[in-house]
Amino acid sequence: MTSSASSDSPAERPQQPMLASQRAKQANNDPPKFAFFPLGYKAAVGQWWASMSPAVAEHNVMSFVPYLQKPPTHTQTGSAPVSAHQSSSSLNADPAGEARPVRTNSINDPYGPRAWYSNLIQLSGKGRALNEFSVERVGEDVEENMVMLHGYGAGLGFFYKNFEGMSRVKGWKIYALDMLGMGRSSRPPFKVHAKDQAGKIAEAENWFIDALEEWRVLKKIDKFTLLGHSMGGYMAVAYALKYPGHLNKLILASPVGIPEDPYAVQADMPEPEESSMANEFTQDQEDDIVNTSGNLKTNGDNNNFLNAKSKADAAKTGGAKTPTRRPIPKWLSYLWDANISPFSVVRWSGPLGPRFASGWTSRRFSHLPVQESEALHDYAYSLFRQRGSGEYALAYILAPGAFARSPLIRRIHGVGRQPLPSAAQSSASTSSTSVSGLKALAKETGIPVVLMYGENDWMDIAGGYAAEQKLKEEKAKALKTATADEKKNENGSAKVVIIQKAGHHLYLDGWEQFNEVMREEMEETKRHTKKFRSVQ
Repeated sequence: MTSSASSDSPAERPQQPMLASQRAKQANNDPPKFAFFPLGYKAAVGQWWASMSPAVAEHNVMSFVPYLQKPPTHTQTGSAPVSAHQSSSSLNADPAGEARPVRTNSINDPYGPRAWYSNLIQLSGKGRALNEFSVERVGEDVEENMVMLHGYGAGLGFFYKNFEGMSRVKGWKIYALDMLGMGRSSRPPFKVHAKDQAGKIAEAENWFIDALEEWRVLKKIDKFTLLGHSMGGYMAVAYALKYPGHLNKLILASPVGIPEDPYAVQADMPEPEESSMANEFTQDQEDDIVNTSGNLKTNGDNNNFLNAKSKADAAKTGGAKTPTRRPIPKWLSYLWDANISPFSVVRWSGPLGPRFASGWTSRRFSHLPVQESEALHDYAYSLFRQRGSGEYALAYILAPGAFARSPLIRRIHGVGRQPLPSAAQSSASTSSTSVSGLKALAKETGIPVVLMYGENDWMDIAGGYAAEQKLKEEKAKALKTATADEKKNENGSAKVVIIQKAGHHLYLDGWEQFNEVMREEMEETKRHTKKFRSVQ
């Protein structure tokens, strides 16, 4: 793409789709600017009236997974609002109906054969269930498991560009889950009973991570690799700290909640409308990939909060000014503390809901082919309009401005260093793939932690480097007092990986490099597991 863009003669370049900014450059004009809510009123009312169910919307998105022409999609969720009309989809409309697995073979799938599944996993208690999508390789033993968690208000369908590429690795089974109260998982009422701030934070975190742990036990998975994006990354860290001994590796894709305070880093705090959370709704994803001249970006986005490592480096050399505190508007703090989510606005607006949703979807998916971006818009709106549940945890976890009330930078050094449960406590949930050697140890001996960010991520990449340093310092500290067995089993490591030409949704913007990095991490994990077992 870069070489083609540099060619002097259009006739010398093969025909290829161009982004809007590239077309504008060719026409010697500025790129077109879309209205903040590009979906028209008539189209919005039509979409609201049609009321596409989340199952149909998820099915349509999954149909873009390579070599998976007819994805399995269960219709058991039962959490969608009543539709005005029956869907024209060929999906089984029986709410109790389960989806049959879909299998590809080596003829129609060059990386197969593979089997794809869609299930609703019932948990204990009233109205608690997790939506699950998975893929495994046929004819191979499952040696490793990968679990993927989406971000705030999203769903597992957003990983549609990653399932195929990641499931090429032999011996792996890939799971993607909708977090409790989000996506197509059940949506029980969200309530916090604690009176103190620490208790409220713990209850909000436990809402999600207790459900994940119960799912793990039901699936009889002893150890797995956990990938979390944004808020899913935050919850992945919380899970690693509360339920030690079950992770082979922790991968955090643009995680929210790491930095302690914006003033801890030598950089001005952006105005509220330019804050990290605001960028998620206003910054065009196409701007994360190309600049207005049509050239590929080579540096950070001007809207990027803390602008990654460049500002951190500037601070070290004294190039940054002392930050000045800029207050959050009272109206923003009021709405945040009143727990009024953006999805509440979509629900309250009725026929205008799809139009409001288009303000986000048109920017997040602006770089994708039209059919895919439209399917993702339908999918996102179908999730946004469901009954509010897990979304109400946000105000307990993040303060106005999207900084964590209990920052991960204070806690992440404990990942992989927690006391291990006794053999009796863990025996009920241990599968045949358990590594018994770990159970003899009194505490964890570290796990690899990978922090991934987009090159133009609005999330604080400097926080990722700070977390990397914290983890490395904790490893050095642990080794000083480690026993011989603990030193032999030491597995802690940390690194930051940057996905080129990508923003906060790096798994979607830079999906090819993201998938390549994930395959490398999966192969490394598999090699380490085999090596570890051989020395037991």
